[in-house]
Formats: sequence, structure tokens, C-alpha cells
Amino acid sequence: MSKIEQIIGELEDYISSCKPLPLSNTKISVNKDELDEYIRELRLKTPDEIKKYQKLISNKDAILADARAQAEQMIHEAQMHTAELINEHEIMQRAIEQANEVIDDASAKAQAIVDQAMAEANEIRRSSILYTDNMLANLQMLMEHSIENTRSKYDTLINAMSKDLEIVAANRKELNPAPEEESPEELAASVKEVMDSPSGNFEI
Repeated sequence: MSKIEQIIGELEDYISSCKPLPLSNTKISVNKDELDEYIRELRLKTPDEIKKYQKLISNKDAILADARAQAEQMIHEAQMHTAELINEHEIMQRAIEQANEVIDDASAKAQAIVDQAMAEANEIRRSSILYTDNMLANLQMLMEHSIENTRSKYDTLINAMSKDLEIVAANRKELNPAPEEESPEELAASVKEVMDSPSGNFEI
């Protein structure tokens, strides 16, 4: 509470304590000296209070100006921080996009390498199968030729031995005729059967 407000309060209390005049509800009896004292104190305190209020107003203006400056600074810093965040976000977005591009490029190159390796592996497999088939074909041809050649020599040997066997049988028959003996044809058939059996191994 200011001094003026305090004096005014005391003056109000003093007026309230004064006695009313006879036959009047609005007029009171006051002590002039006391009233003058209150007025004198008001006159003395008023300049000081005015200066005080002026100083407060001046300080208030300075405080408001400082508050406005601080608020403007805070707004400026907030705007700068927002701009930095936006820039960081853009940088992060670009970094993410670049990272995705690198990943996609690496994946594409890796897939190309895998596809190339699979193609080369398939080509090697196809070439290996073709080479092996050619080798087996040559072996098959060689074996067929060997079998045919062996069969031809074998048939020639059998025919020659059959003729010799017929001659031997005929000679024996002339020396010692026997009706129960096998004919030369039957003997030749027996010899051929023995030669064709699995146990009949001959080198040609």
C-alpha cells in the first residue's frame, strides 16, 4: 500500500469517527487542525508518490520492452530451430533416399552376379552333359563295333570247329560204326551250346 493510500484510509477512518451535527444526517463536526494535517501530508506525499509511480511506469515500460525483446528473441530462436529441424529432416530424407538407392543398386548388382553365376553354371552343366554324352556315344560305338567284330570272329570259329567236328565224327564212324552215337550235326549243336554257355570263355 502506498503512503497516499494509507493517508486516504486514515482520513476516511477519521471522517467516519466524527460526530454528525444536530438535526443532520449528512453534515458532521470535524477538527480543522486534524483535517489540515491529513491534507498537508497528502500534499507532501503526492509528489513522491507521483515520482514513484512514474518510475514504476518507466520501469514497467522497460520491463515490457525487455519482455518483448526476450519474446522476439525466443520467437527468432524458435524459428531458427524450426528451420534447422526442417533442414535436418530434409538432410535425413535425402540420406535415407541415398541409402535406399545404394541398397537397391547393391541388390541389383548382387542379383546380376547371381544370375550370371547361374547362367555360367547352367552352361557348364550343359557342356559337361554334352561332353559326357559324346564320350558315352563314342564308347557305345566302340563297344558295338567290338561286339560285332567279336561275334563275327566267334561265328567263323564255330563254323570252322563244326566242320572239323563233322570230319572227326565221320572218321570215327568209319573206324567204329555205332548206331547209338550222335550224328555230326548233333555233335556240332552240342559244341555250339557249350560255346554259347556263360562258362564258355574264349579269347579271340
